[in-house]
Amino acid sequence: MSEQPRLAPVPLKRQGAPGRTRRRKPRGMFILPSVFTAGNIAAGYYAITQSLQGSPLEPQHFDYAALAIGFAIPFDTIDGRIARMTDTTSDFGKELDSLADVITFGVAPSLLAYTWGFQLLPHSMGFSTRHELVELGALICFLFLLCGAARLARFNSMGTPAPKNPGRPGRKYFVGMPIPAAAGAIAAVVHFFNGIPVAVPWVGLLWAAYVGAIGFLMVSTWRFWSGKEMDLGATHPFRWIVLLGAFLYALVFFSQYVLAAMALVYMFSGVLARLLYGWQRKSAQLGRT
Repeated sequence: MSEQPRLAPVPLKRQGAPGRTRRRKPRGMFILPSVFTAGNIAAGYYAITQSLQGSPLEPQHFDYAALAIGFAIPFDTIDGRIARMTDTTSDFGKELDSLADVITFGVAPSLLAYTWGFQLLPHSMGFSTRHELVELGALICFLFLLCGAARLARFNSMGTPAPKNPGRPGRKYFVGMPIPAAAGAIAAVVHFFNGIPVAVPWVGLLWAAYVGAIGFLMVSTWRFWSGKEMDLGATHPFRWIVLLGAFLYALVFFSQYVLAAMALVYMFSGVLARLLYGWQRKSAQLGRT
């Protein structure tokens, strides 16, 4: 009986072989992060239009502008995270996000700071005094915008450099105050006063110093906590849900106080970290002598 011819086994292509074609992502996945970036730009544009309509008789427009800047901050956070989660990051998306930040967190808050804090000062304070204070306010608000643009340019060109006052190992920090936080610090104060514009000269001077300090913090090399090492889903998810629910409740019913406290605490956290680092460094130098 003749032997049956054996068929040679066909080699199976292993997964991950060089010849395997990679599955392309749907085009909609690349558009999704840009949708949130467009929402960021829309909020900034709305804030600009509301700032131009505000007046002592209609202060709610200033409040609407401040809230729009606040709503834009989650959009700015979500678009980047979605791009990283879906692996759809691109140079186009990065450039669009930077331009959106300049509009929403640079132009919009600087215009809001000027119209709310300086432009509507009463004429009864004297023409010369009012004119000088308004001109000072215009200069300070322009410097805020310039510092914000410089902060973005430094971040895009250098990535995330190490701060001059390093913090705890394992924690990630921003070098200089992020421009969304800086815009939020301005919007939170306007919202705290329900959009009622500044009407007292010395308050205008305090506002100028406040806006100028925020601009300085953006271009400084001081560290600000980024929160990127937080993993909300790693442990105790129920605890995070309870905390998030309590935060949202407080944000809805006590937004004026919650937002102002968050903005000021984050702002002064960078200042306090710098002062503590300088004190520790001076103490170490004195201990060596």
